[in-house]
Amino acid sequence: MEIGKQLLITRGALTTFSIANDVAKYFAIIPAMFAGVTGYQGLDALNIMHLASAQSAILSAVVFNALVIVALVPLALRGVRYRPMSADRMLRRNLALYGLGGLIAPFIGIKLIDLLISLIPGIG
Repeated sequence: MEIGKQLLITRGALTTFSIANDVAKYFAIIPAMFAGVTGYQGLDALNIMHLASAQSAILSAVVFNALVIVALVPLALRGVRYRPMSADRMLRRNLALYGLGGLIAPFIGIKLIDLLISLIPGIG
């Protein structure tokens, strides 16, 4: 029964991280998609990362996504450790760790990758 709970917790943690991660990546991709298109200046409010260019924003998001998938493989294989506690407490803990982590990590990672990409002539 403990193994089943661990599998369920791991699946929930990875799903939570993935959804939060995708939401954060939209702040890089959506403003880049509409950069330079007239009539969509309202989307500038979404450009909170201030990435170097539309090309570097999309490339940074793709590179970050590839790196995150590789980074999550060990967690998926090892699993999230099961600790006996109330379901409410476990949910709050996992939302704070994997939800908030999945929201913050892309902002930092994509911005750092964008800074590196912007140094490459012809891309940034």
